Amino acid sequence: MPDLQRLAPHHAAALLSFEQENRAYFARSVPDRGDDYFAAFDARHAALLAEQDTGRCRFHVLVDDDGAVLGRFNLVDVADGRAELGYRVAERAAGRGLATAGVRQVCALARDEYGLTGLTAATTRDNPGSLAVLRRTGFTPVGEVLLDGRPGLRHVRELTPG
Repeated sequence: MPDLQRLAPHHAAALLSFEQENRAYFARSVPDRGDDYFAAFDARHAALLAEQDTGRCRFHVLVDDDGAVLGRFNLVDVADGRAELGYRVAERAAGRGLATAGVRQVCALARDEYGLTGLTAATTRDNPGSLAVLRRTGFTPVGEVLLDGRPGLRHVRELTPG
């Protein structure tokens, strides 16, 4: 059973494998991270952990029983009780409800553990899977955005107690 865990130092190798194995898959729907991301991965991972320690971001990975990363679920720009949600799931895990389950878990963590009252998220209009995940998890579209030059929708979700 996959387990959602807060990003930690020991996730580095599995996270790098996840990003490398899914690079082309992710690039079909979100901007590519670029070669520098992979070349400087260890430093990038350390920087994310340091940023997480400030409370401005909360990074999570969904791992399988063998410790392989199946997805990432991140809360960034945490301020004034709100944050931006971002997520990605491995190609081999897509279509199994893991993105929906992960978003639901992160929403609960955001409310119950981190004290947040609302989240925003955005996805391109040509990403029906992500649009469906946001709809299924209680996000409401509130406006148009451009994401790397592509038309998208911005969504919000209020995090009510209980």
